[in-house]
Amino acid sequence: MAAMKDPENTIVMETTKGNVVIELLPDVAPAHVARIKELTREGFYDGIVFHRVIDGFMAQTGDPTGTGMGGSDKPDLKAEFSNVSHVRGTCSMARSQNPNSANSQFFICFGDAPWLNRQYSVWGQVIEGMENIDKIKRGEPVRDPDSIVSMRVAADIA
Repeated sequence: MAAMKDPENTIVMETTKGNVVIELLPDVAPAHVARIKELTREGFYDGIVFHRVIDGFMAQTGDPTGTGMGGSDKPDLKAEFSNVSHVRGTCSMARSQNPNSANSQFFICFGDAPWLNRQYSVWGQVIEGMENIDKIKRGEPVRDPDSIVSMRVAADIA
């Protein structure tokens, strides 16, 4: 496993394609990091599918309905746009046209996506297992989609 700087700010996501380790960025998007950790600790993401996966762009997940239209029962988050670039492995919140509509859905970039910079709230970076994200089935919507088997805050893993 990758060297973790801070287990409290590291996510271990087991997918149907293998494990992915994400370093959280609380200094960049404190409210979004807090929400990701809160939902992770509630088991919200366990079993949720990657419902929108665009080759060369990103893999999106976090919708309990699997349609891209759902979220958690928590209030939407105020945008925390930053100067952190959307590059390979960037984890960022999905949202509607309203900048303050991020809730539970997020995406992981397959490659650089500079047009997203300062438009979406970046909250993490994949530090291990990006090859497993690369293996996720593509589609909009995805037929027989891959999913998050479990998602845990590293500090909570015994």
